[in-house]
Amino acid sequence: MSKVVVVYSGGMDSFTVLHKALSAGHEVYALSFNYGQKHSKELICAQEVTEEHSTPHKILDIQSISSLFTNSSLVSDQIDIPEGHYEADNMKSTVVPNRNMILLSLAIGYAVNIEASEVWYGAHSGDHVIYPDCRPEFVEIMDKASSVANFQPVKVVAPYLQSDKVGILKDGLKMGLDYSKTWTCYKGLEKACGKCGSCVERLEAFEANKKPDPLTYQTK
Repeated sequence: MSKVVVVYSGGMDSFTVLHKALSAGHEVYALSFNYGQKHSKELICAQEVTEEHSTPHKILDIQSISSLFTNSSLVSDQIDIPEGHYEADNMKSTVVPNRNMILLSLAIGYAVNIEASEVWYGAHSGDHVIYPDCRPEFVEIMDKASSVANFQPVKVVAPYLQSDKVGILKDGLKMGLDYSKTWTCYKGLEKACGKCGSCVERLEAFEANKKPDPLTYQTK
């Protein structure tokens, strides 16, 4: 059994990654980040799930970095979260520049500190279009950088890199996971909006798997 750090946002992708690592018998340390995202409700989900599994969990407060990303609708109060599919050009406003490199760097540092051998995160093929730091090239280069950045090499693992949201959900359903314990919507609302790219992709994944989404939506 190896010790691994899972970058755990509280969303359905990282929720599945977390359980994949747990089911593989790894000693899992979950790491979440509050970087000023409007959908910080996901962190509540992350806390509840890790407590349920008695999984060590840290929520790192790095909200101050949001001042560097004023062009991203995920953190800026001046830009509304766009609605529509991820393939739409307007969804590019949800990009937080260099986010995964920043978060993975911190996770790798944490892994070195606790002598973990790997860092897992939920990059997948559905994000390749508008999120460069979810693409295979990025993961490969980040893994190489991690191997030389410290005396203790830490491998960067993206188990669903060649899969999409439909495939991730399919795998999670096989594991018997309860997706009511996740949060996906980008808008900071009490109920999921059902219209932002993240909601649309989630709903499509449940429809493709012929399963009802357990979340309550304002509209679909």
